[in-house]
Amino acid sequence: MLRFSTAGESHGESLVALVSGLPAGVPVDQEFISRELWRRQRGYGRGGRMRIERDHAHILSGVRHGKTIGSPIAMTIANNDWKNWTEILPVEEGDPAKHKAVASPRPGHADLAGALKYNFPDARYVLERASARESTARVASGALAKLLLRSLGIEVLSHVIRVGKAELSRPAQWDEIVALSQKEEILLNCVDPEDEVRMKAEVDAVLRTGDTVGGVFEVIVHGLPPGIGTHVNWDERLDGLLAQAVMSLQAVKAVEIGRGVTAAESHGSTVHDAIAYEGSEEKFTKFSREHNNAGGLEGGISNGEDVVVRGYLKPISTLRKPLSSVNFETREPVKAAYERSDVCVVPAAGVAAESMVAFAVARLVLEKFGGDSLAELSRNYNGYLEQIRAY
Repeated sequence: MLRFSTAGESHGESLVALVSGLPAGVPVDQEFISRELWRRQRGYGRGGRMRIERDHAHILSGVRHGKTIGSPIAMTIANNDWKNWTEILPVEEGDPAKHKAVASPRPGHADLAGALKYNFPDARYVLERASARESTARVASGALAKLLLRSLGIEVLSHVIRVGKAELSRPAQWDEIVALSQKEEILLNCVDPEDEVRMKAEVDAVLRTGDTVGGVFEVIVHGLPPGIGTHVNWDERLDGLLAQAVMSLQAVKAVEIGRGVTAAESHGSTVHDAIAYEGSEEKFTKFSREHNNAGGLEGGISNGEDVVVRGYLKPISTLRKPLSSVNFETREPVKAAYERSDVCVVPAAGVAAESMVAFAVARLVLEKFGGDSLAELSRNYNGYLEQIRAY
């Protein structure tokens, strides 16, 4: 089974990612992995931490001569800021006087719930692991899943469709999203320049008031054939797995597949995608769809259209003008703690969501087609494509 795990804290020495289950022979492009990590760090509204870190995945095992060898892949991503925290967060006991306590929990963060759960006197250790800095290791892991999918002609990318109340005013085309991912400067990762200006204005408004702003990103899986996922068991449905994968990201509070939200208030005749035959030869089959309101999924199974997943991101919970809270020690009302933070992270969250979606899809692809090597997987996969084209 393809799986990954991460370790590390926001201000610890490094983040760690461990990926197992990738077949042997997958080309590993380290420049691509670095580019993915770079994309996660970009975006208008990011905080000062991004000026400190220059994320790079150092591969320790599982890759030799530029290809996977079938064994677990271990990676570390160093935290440059660690040099400022060596005495604050030492592995050994250290000097308690140098401990930097988080004395008042931040509303919306894991601070209070985590401190209660683990019986910590303050929220420092909770903050360190709950931080979205952890998603760096997810992006490094997801880059490997993307490289596997790319070997089969499947691509995963994202773009931003809303920041605050400013929303993308038209549908995005796949070619536009590809071009967006290749830009050397990332603002808010929106395909429409005029809409992006309005999104930037939303960020500027909260910057002036010491507030934060959320939004919506959209992840597209392009080139996925029909038949990935299944309807037969509740925990094997592709839509459920995608929802869990994206919802697991920090600050994501809702997930939508296709037109899931507006479909709930619409009539079936306007929601369901009419089926035709003798479609484009470029498709996997000659069956075609009038629209893609289903987001590429029906009954928990991919249907050959682009898979469309949206993540709804709440505003970051660390505010420069903090909300009311309570001091852990005295129980007196105070303002919530402030840690250096971002104002808007919607583009970065979209990149992290790409990794989670890619991993969920790659896992199901490997479960369906098997193979200990990329050559074996490709034979099985191409044989299936021939089968559905001949249907």
